[in-house]
Amino acid sequence: MSSSPSDPPFVWTGRIRFADTDASTRIHYSSIFRHFEAAEHEFLRAIGQPYSGMREAGLDYPRVHVECDFHSALRYDDLFAIEVSAARVGTTSYTLSFVVTTAGKMAARGNITIVCVDQKTGRPHALPDSLAEALRRHARAAVRETTQQPGS
Repeated sequence: MSSSPSDPPFVWTGRIRFADTDASTRIHYSSIFRHFEAAEHEFLRAIGQPYSGMREAGLDYPRVHVECDFHSALRYDDLFAIEVSAARVGTTSYTLSFVVTTAGKMAARGNITIVCVDQKTGRPHALPDSLAEALRRHARAAVRETTQQPGS
């Protein structure tokens, strides 16, 4: 699936479950990464690159770096949206960026870096061309959208 400047950004929605929260009913910091992962899988499916097909090629995709900054509270039963974009596409890895909003306000922002690894050797492997190109098209579209907004 190719992206163009008129394509809307990819957004996945969910709700904070009771199991996601701590004693204060706010999201437990570790729970956000399960939501990032769900959004990541749907993003990849939307750009025609589901993990199920990529693993069949003898490749794995471990996460080597994860981070998240919280900007406002996410509480039990909050409806939220996660916007996913390709922040960086390298030779053997890529970084996805996540922006979480609830009630029209940014609640969290994070990144996950994923490396392509050969299942047999456990060593880094070049990203499949189809994945790299799909991510690059999306990254270029995201950059165009950002640079075309007034006041940017």
